[in-house]
Amino acid sequence: MPAPAKKSFSTAPVFFTAISTILGAILFLRFGFAVGTLGFWGVIGIIIVGHLLTIPTALALSEIATNKRVEGGGEYFIISRSFGLNIGATIGFALFLSQAISVAFYIIAFTEAFEFFFDWVAERYELVLPRQVISIPSMLGLSILILRKGANIGVKTLYVVVAILFISLVMFFLGRTDHAASSGFSLLNAESRNPDMFFVVFAIVFPAFTGMTAGVGLSGDLKNPKKSIPLGTISATLSGMIIYLFVVYKLALSATPADLVDNQLIMADIALGGRIIIPLGLAASTLSSAIGSVMVAPRTLQALAGDWSFPGKRINRFLSKGRGETNEPFNATLVTVIIALFIVAIGDVNMVAGIISMFFLVTYGTLCLISFLHHFGSSPSYRPSFKSRWYLSLVGFVISVWVMFKINTWYALAAIIIMILLYLYINNYHKGRKGLASIFTNALFQLNRSLQVYLQKTSKSPGEKEWRPSAICISRDTFDRDNAFQLLNWISYKYGFGTYIHLIEGYYSKATSEQAGQELGKIIKNFESLSTQVYLDTLISPSYTSAIAQSIQLPGISGMENNMVILEYDRDEPSGLNAIVENFALVNAGSFDVCIYGSVKRQINFRNGIHVWIRSTDYENSHLMILLSFIIQGHPVWKKSKISIFEICEREMEPETRAKLNQLVTEGRLPITSKNIQIIQKDENRSPKSIIETHSESAGLVIIGFHSEQLRHDGTKMFEGYGNLGNILFVNAHSQKEIS
Repeated sequence: MPAPAKKSFSTAPVFFTAISTILGAILFLRFGFAVGTLGFWGVIGIIIVGHLLTIPTALALSEIATNKRVEGGGEYFIISRSFGLNIGATIGFALFLSQAISVAFYIIAFTEAFEFFFDWVAERYELVLPRQVISIPSMLGLSILILRKGANIGVKTLYVVVAILFISLVMFFLGRTDHAASSGFSLLNAESRNPDMFFVVFAIVFPAFTGMTAGVGLSGDLKNPKKSIPLGTISATLSGMIIYLFVVYKLALSATPADLVDNQLIMADIALGGRIIIPLGLAASTLSSAIGSVMVAPRTLQALAGDWSFPGKRINRFLSKGRGETNEPFNATLVTVIIALFIVAIGDVNMVAGIISMFFLVTYGTLCLISFLHHFGSSPSYRPSFKSRWYLSLVGFVISVWVMFKINTWYALAAIIIMILLYLYINNYHKGRKGLASIFTNALFQLNRSLQVYLQKTSKSPGEKEWRPSAICISRDTFDRDNAFQLLNWISYKYGFGTYIHLIEGYYSKATSEQAGQELGKIIKNFESLSTQVYLDTLISPSYTSAIAQSIQLPGISGMENNMVILEYDRDEPSGLNAIVENFALVNAGSFDVCIYGSVKRQINFRNGIHVWIRSTDYENSHLMILLSFIIQGHPVWKKSKISIFEICEREMEPETRAKLNQLVTEGRLPITSKNIQIIQKDENRSPKSIIETHSESAGLVIIGFHSEQLRHDGTKMFEGYGNLGNILFVNAHSQKEIS
């Protein structure tokens, strides 16, 4: 088995790869045309629409990248691990071709910096040279550089050309023109022209927006992708947007619409020393964009081959093979530069530019859709340290699809048809690879839950692999207090499923059946205003014991089996505690996690947070207790609360215990800071209950673990001795839960 590749890059390469592609050929060659055609406000509209697409994508990328480690392949890796390898390969192939042809696009644009040379040859020798005189040697030189030196030399070169690009932009903003002095242009009198040309011009300048995700393709070479991808991508996107706004203002101020349309290097007439610095900046921008693309495209191809996406084993082995300790994708780079060189030799990428734009839009839309589905699915395992918003992701997805068809309906349809055919082909030779499992399953569970609750509210209404609570609560005291329902609602609000059973003690008859229907309607009405996600029902049974036996056999509202039973008693008047203790063995006979909720009448101070107490005997319970605190905190009433973890241990075990808890919280991406983890040494002169009372007297909720043997031995005394505490949730886990 090959040794893991060395990760050598930090955040800077992500930022510079992205910003150099954002501030590329389109900025220098097409923004003047855009301003001349649409006017100042028209191009501002293009920038707004473009960033309504790119900013949600950047946020979605950042969010997904901080949930799980993003390995080599960048965007392809994210999509394939969310939608499955077959759909991932379909989009990955299109993404790779887009990136590879982008190399050729930037090299061809690079030749425009040598317009003075072509004009001089034409004037001196009356000879019209093809652009390939510059573009082919440039492509060959870049290819040799990357193939021989790898991405490290590419990044070093990137720093140099970005510095030149920065200087050229500074000189552009320092430049002055006679038109600027006499035009009287301001934001108040700025124009918007030719609205019917908006999307025609948008299609021309759209490649300027595709550089935003360029740095993500370096994910396999990053030391810390969870930090570098969000920071580099978002900062590049926002920086590019700000620079665009100032460039558009400067162009509108400095030249007439006719000059802006007719002179593609109008920036050279505006900049200070523009005849030298702007061609140099254009050369730097296009070369840096080409370098960024030629570093990213091979890594996408290498990741595709690493997942055996191609039909032949030899092809996959050849393309996935790396070189050196950084696993440099030499073979994939060779294929990339051959494709780019072929396009450069043709010299005209206009025919494929539209389709390429479509593939980029498909990629952006897919990333936004993944983020939206993760939000909608609300899986407990989806805990990114950077969070976007579901509505931003939805906006990004909708705008991606809308822009595709507005740019060119036929190109959009062609791209979709090509993707479908490619997917069918891949699915045919990879029949065993299943996709769409996790992300859509979570979304479907959420949809199913919401539909079940909605159907129950409007009319009479009648397993997931990863763990989430599917809880059932049985209570006789619904009309006396709603504490049990509150707890179940906290647990099921965002991440879990809840079924609340109101017990009517008696034998089933026409009278009790009618009573059950009436009381159910009353309960639904009482809780209707709480935005509850709990399924409500009534049960007629002759005793509390028989009611429990019946209820624990009911399926959950999601169709999955219930895995948690919640029992509740009033700590101020604990008359119902005896019945709970007597029936614990019955519940414990099944594969249930058992939560016994000791509630009090006083108002909960949610700001005082949730305290989780772990003792040395709580190994099986500890993970469930921590997960429950995270799940309960997902309810809006706990939004401003903090989770605090306390563990009582021997003095000599304190460093090891703290290290284990910190590792659990960090690797589990739980919203708990190290300062909220307290290790308390055992004190022979004080009982654990006394220690808990001292530290958690004001807590909104205290979570404590217990074991069946302890309950069997101590009975109701186990729940006594916490007189100063508020609400207590006693937790007994059937098995240890995984926090991953």
